[in-house]
Amino acid sequence: MSRLIVISNRVSAVRGELSAAQGGLSVALTAALRESGGLWFGWSGELTEEFTGQINFSRNAGVTTATVDLEEQDVDEYYNGYANRTLWPLFHYRIDLAQYERDFAGGYQRANERFADTVLPLIEPEDAVWVQDYHMIPLGAELRKRGLRNRIGFFLHIPWPPRRLLNTLPEARELVETMFAYDLVGFHTEEWLHSFCDFATAEFGATVEDGLMRVNGHQVRLLACPIGIDAKEFAELSAGATAAEHCRVMQESANGRAMIVGVDRLDYSKGLEERFAGYERYLVDNPEERKGVFLLQIAPPSREAVETYQRIRAVLEGMSGRINGEHADVDWVPIRYVNRNYPRDVLAGIYRAAKIGLVTPLRDGMNLVAKEFVAAQNPEDPGVLVLSRFAGAAAQLTEALLVNPYSAEELSDAIKTASCMPREERIRRWKHMFDNVQREDVRWWRKRFTDALMSVPCRPGARQSG
Repeated sequence: MSRLIVISNRVSAVRGELSAAQGGLSVALTAALRESGGLWFGWSGELTEEFTGQINFSRNAGVTTATVDLEEQDVDEYYNGYANRTLWPLFHYRIDLAQYERDFAGGYQRANERFADTVLPLIEPEDAVWVQDYHMIPLGAELRKRGLRNRIGFFLHIPWPPRRLLNTLPEARELVETMFAYDLVGFHTEEWLHSFCDFATAEFGATVEDGLMRVNGHQVRLLACPIGIDAKEFAELSAGATAAEHCRVMQESANGRAMIVGVDRLDYSKGLEERFAGYERYLVDNPEERKGVFLLQIAPPSREAVETYQRIRAVLEGMSGRINGEHADVDWVPIRYVNRNYPRDVLAGIYRAAKIGLVTPLRDGMNLVAKEFVAAQNPEDPGVLVLSRFAGAAAQLTEALLVNPYSAEELSDAIKTASCMPREERIRRWKHMFDNVQREDVRWWRKRFTDALMSVPCRPGARQSG
């Protein structure tokens, strides 16, 4: 098979210290590159006074990486601005939080042009290029402008919004049009794929048949392909000494109570405010049983330069303090709220000790924490997954307790159901979900996408190296 060139905003050769909440995509891509070989290119996360295009090469965790530093203005406009103040809230249906500024759009375009200029000399004639996520939507078009004729695929790891929401973006048509430069465009679910098709059909007159979109003289293959975890690796972590020790520690600290766990990056899309409200509703609705549980919420901070992320942290700190103040007793605290990362093998032990996993985003492209929670469970006595029906994972993990995260009553009811669920039912539900996690793992995802990409005929006049 040809080399695989992965291009993403940030590059992480995954090590043990990377948490699931912080690096689900990083874990998945590293596993894919270990198997297929190739190169991972992207922003280093570092700043430079003047952009030079100098590439920093390294090899770590079996993966070769190539990174480039960006100017502070690029980061402010491209990353903190357009990617995380404009596209992220919009694509997660939060147009009330989206900021539409021309400087953001200009910085986003400039950064993608710089990425294209820098990575182009690294791409050999037979390579397949795989661009990742919303930070780099126009990159394929920029590579085409520079003469690249290689196969280029794009995968979106977040939801695709409905047409009426997307049309609130001033550059919506121009942004979508750049996606027609790709040979293959992938989404986690059929829902996101259909939303993309609806926009292209209504705004550009595209036609779609048998997964092939024809639009403006281009042909683009479309694929719904849900990402998985490295199930084998995570199972090994869960069975390891570190996980076992932390499982024991958590069970001892629970003091006979059932632990409910949530692990999420600190983000308004994760439904953490609503989760706290639903959990508090459970405490109020079940006064006789409430001291039999506690919620451990792990929420590592992210994007701290963005105001909306500062707000969600302040709100959650206030909510957890108020709930604990109103409901705690001298021998029991209902919420343990932690703002830090944990290594994945530690998380595996925490998941295994939990009786209930709360994964309740308001909108999520996939959510790999849900799959890691399932993979970490004790087959003889598994915990129960409570999962938002608005997470991409809900399409696969159908034996979870699916809930509407906006409803405090539904969350309360689900916690009640999970806490009382018989062992036989827990095992039946877990087996069904674990089979899916094993079957449709990261290698299945990578192979399904790259096989589809490699099946696309090469464009004539491929650029030659040198």
